[in-house]
Amino acid sequence: MTAGRIGLPFLWYALLSRITLSVAGDAAVAYRHLTDERTVRMQEPVSYVRALAEHYGAMGFPPYEWTVNESAPLETLKKPLSAARVALLTSGGISRTCELPWNPDARNDFRLDEIPPETPSEGFQVHDSYYDHSDAETDINTVFPLERLGELAAEGVIGSVAPRHWSGFMGRIYKRRQLLETEAPAFAKLLAEDRVDALVAVPA
Repeated sequence: MTAGRIGLPFLWYALLSRITLSVAGDAAVAYRHLTDERTVRMQEPVSYVRALAEHYGAMGFPPYEWTVNESAPLETLKKPLSAARVALLTSGGISRTCELPWNPDARNDFRLDEIPPETPSEGFQVHDSYYDHSDAETDINTVFPLERLGELAAEGVIGSVAPRHWSGFMGRIYKRRQLLETEAPAFAKLLAEDRVDALVAVPA
């Protein structure tokens, strides 16, 4: 197999395994189980599409028209993961405490914050009404694993951490043409300026 085909899935696994271990000793556990003396049954994963449709349908909103993209190019890494520069993008309403918080009910907000990778974990705040971020308030790495990514770079699993990470595209975005034709290309240009090889997008 090529490095590109196995690299990014491995990076996701490495990040998720570290996130799970980092919170296992706290009350916030990444994977919760329902147990009794005789059985162990994992909770069913959340069906976000159905949950969102039911939530907003109860508020009187029409069914949301999800974007179906059948033409996006699938790219593989052109270099080994151990030589790749990696950046993070979170859409979870995360900002540094020295900056303005996000509007927790944001719609069509194309704000994009630069996040220095050396920002300490206690230097963040979370404002997003679209998900339960209690775990993120305990450990920001559960939704924005910048410390875990730094560890992977120190161990040589990835080549390097990008000079800046990102927080943006938060909330509900209805202006798809602006997103596809203006905002996304502008963001891609910023990643190219930083010579990023791989972007780990972490939705809320």
